[in-house]
Amino acid sequence: MLILTERCAAAERWDADLVLPYELRQKSRFRTMLASGEEVGLFLERGEVLRHGVFLRAEDGRVVRVMAKPEAVLDISCATPDALARAAYHLGNRHVPLQVGPGWLRIAQDHVLRLMVEGLGATVVAREAPFEPEAGAYAAGHSHSAPVTHGGVIHEFAPRRGTG
Repeated sequence: MLILTERCAAAERWDADLVLPYELRQKSRFRTMLASGEEVGLFLERGEVLRHGVFLRAEDGRVVRVMAKPEAVLDISCATPDALARAAYHLGNRHVPLQVGPGWLRIAQDHVLRLMVEGLGATVVAREAPFEPEAGAYAAGHSHSAPVTHGGVIHEFAPRRGTG
């Protein structure tokens, strides 16, 4: 079993991908599989979310890239910026993990929250997509990836320049 023990600097080359949903990227100690099927154990410092595009080093020196796994999400849009801000306020007031994009919000699929934002006038689309919620105002650093969008649809994630 490959043992991942630390974060490392971004790499131009890596040995494997670790594709995880947001729920697992919040954990620091667990067993799972690499995209190749190889068993892996994570033994990382507690308290930091594994963001899409970060790199981890294994005990044997191999480098593994973390990827956000597409999962069931709700994409929220509104007719006006004020309406979108209102929806974001009400979701934030409930401490909901929230991804913010240009003109849209994304949350994990939840029937009650869907009804709430639709009641506020939002348009909601259920889909499978990577989920990369905001780190929060008190999170240490903001070195995560930004979605690449075309027509408001996320196609992939690309590293943000000048953050970290």
